Amino acid sequence: MFLACREAMKVMVENGGGVVVNMSSVHQRIPWPRFAHYAATKGGLKMLTETLALEFAGRGVRVNAVAPGAIATPINREKLDDPEQRAAVEKLVPWGRWGEPEEVAACVAFLVSDEASYVTGATLFVDGGMALYPSFEGGGG
Repeated sequence: MFLACREAMKVMVENGGGVVVNMSSVHQRIPWPRFAHYAATKGGLKMLTETLALEFAGRGVRVNAVAPGAIATPINREKLDDPEQRAAVEKLVPWGRWGEPEEVAACVAFLVSDEASYVTGATLFVDGGMALYPSFEGGGG
């Protein structure tokens, strides 16, 4: 992501501005046992997004991130097809269901649109409330 952003910034600055949307994850905020490598990269991407937003705001480049939670994509097929695993994940999502790829795409479309022209350095969580740590509801469930 660093290298891609570096090259994109050169072009955007030369052309008077632009928009970058980095794809992060709820795991930029939520630790994930046995996936430290993944969580660490997403935490780093959060700081990269915020730092670039600060650095390039004065040059007309907005930089944001989208952080999906449990999304019904092929990589999650095994969990989606197993009723027990599916229910276990849904229990972690206050909205009570898996998200759809189109819901993530809609948030990206918003961030690159003129409607988000005053948004930079933000992470938009598309996670049904998953990053709110619902397992802590009621004292630590």
